[in-house]
Amino acid sequence: MKTMKQWMKDWRYPTSLLCIYGFFSTVKPLEPFLIPYLAGPDKNLTIEQVTNQIFPVWTYSYLAVLVPVFLLTDWLRYKPVVVFQCTALFVTTAMLLWLKGVPEMQAVQFTYGLVTSCDIAYFTYIYSMVELKHYLKATSYCRTAQLLGYTVGSVLGQVLVSFELLSYKSILVITLVLTSIAWITSIFLPLPKTSMFFHQRRRDGGEDEDEVHEGSVGTVRPLEPEALETAKGSLTKDVTQNNEQSSLENPLDDVKVNESAEKQQKNLEGSSDNNSTINSQRGGCGDVLLRLWKDFLQCFSSRTLLYWSAWWALATCGYNQTVNYVQALWEHVEPSNNFTVYNGGVEAISNLFGAAAAYGVGFSSADWSRWGEMALGVFSALEGGALFAMVFSANIWVCYCGYILFKSLYMLLITIAMFQIAAGLNMERYALVFGANTFCALVFQTILTSVVVDSRGLGLDVVTQFIIYGTYFSIIAVVFFARGLYTSLRQKSKKKKQRANPEVDAQIKGTKL
Repeated sequence: MKTMKQWMKDWRYPTSLLCIYGFFSTVKPLEPFLIPYLAGPDKNLTIEQVTNQIFPVWTYSYLAVLVPVFLLTDWLRYKPVVVFQCTALFVTTAMLLWLKGVPEMQAVQFTYGLVTSCDIAYFTYIYSMVELKHYLKATSYCRTAQLLGYTVGSVLGQVLVSFELLSYKSILVITLVLTSIAWITSIFLPLPKTSMFFHQRRRDGGEDEDEVHEGSVGTVRPLEPEALETAKGSLTKDVTQNNEQSSLENPLDDVKVNESAEKQQKNLEGSSDNNSTINSQRGGCGDVLLRLWKDFLQCFSSRTLLYWSAWWALATCGYNQTVNYVQALWEHVEPSNNFTVYNGGVEAISNLFGAAAAYGVGFSSADWSRWGEMALGVFSALEGGALFAMVFSANIWVCYCGYILFKSLYMLLITIAMFQIAAGLNMERYALVFGANTFCALVFQTILTSVVVDSRGLGLDVVTQFIIYGTYFSIIAVVFFARGLYTSLRQKSKKKKQRANPEVDAQIKGTKL
């Protein structure tokens, strides 16, 4: 019993429960066969009704509830939102099983929009329950559990459909059982004592400074206000003197002599922000929103972060549209009533390839700060080419291969983008940037859906839609390749200037040493 209590206080306990929840909530055997199910005898809907009237509702509902859910997740401290997500997922699956008709399926898409908007709770719960030194492992385990769930669900669905072991409705019943297991697991999740924004740990109210709950992320003790101002004033004076001296001796635009001093200045400013945060009232909505807005402006004042975030939002918009409607394209190219579909196998392979591509980034020695934007352009062009191949080949196997390539490239690039954006940001600001990028992607997707897909807009057929998506990624490729080329040439020019001034270059290197 004592060993059990110790284990429940350890970081592995909430991580294990969250992994179990993530696995069972993502095992969805019917998801790769959703279009054949809706267009088949069970629901008797047409492809046009599914793509132009039903699926757009998910995009609209996701956008509408994303910001409220983001704030409520932090205010309620994650667990209630995780439980609500699983409840909404159970309701969505039950409605999909028993209801019929276009309005009813639109309601299904609305509830599924609630489910996807709650994903933020799954990914941020671990921030407040795991110490910072275990964060990388815990995040890796939770993401692996989700990926494994998607893969197992796709393979299971493919086996059941290919060998005609169960009907689509029976597969949905299995999904309800798996979702129930996930719901029971979510009940046992510990409720965090802190959150990133509304319930930050206070250090000035008589609480022992060294007393940190084992399940929560530790925070650095801030400087006293007098010491902070003295240190900032001294450091500012030193930086100013160094800058004046270097401006006389060094003709280059970007002098790296004072990098360490500037970093110390930023650290002190961050400590000042921590002081103001700690001294503010816990849970004060106005204070939190004001701080979020200031952090938002400060984060996106970085031009590099702005470019990478722009790609993230634009590419995620196109990726979501492709994934949402690719089954309709497959159904158009090769109707499921004339062909044994392999949608589940394709989804499983694309998930594994995407995971391998993302994992391989960690072992790459490429200088992404220099070549990253150009890589975004090149690989985005390949994504556009894959979409064009899917449309113009009229061959289901080319469509399958094109989809695997497209999804793998996106997983590769989004991993690089996350790495570049996360560099230099603490967890609170990374979560803020992540939420902002997701919101922008949904805004772009809503515009694209309302104009191109929705029957109240142009209501284009699925082939024309994918031609537009291919063109969309081609435009992204041209823009970011040009930007990357400009960045590379600019850095090359700076290096030439440094070589032309060997004495200054030697001085810079000597100062660094």
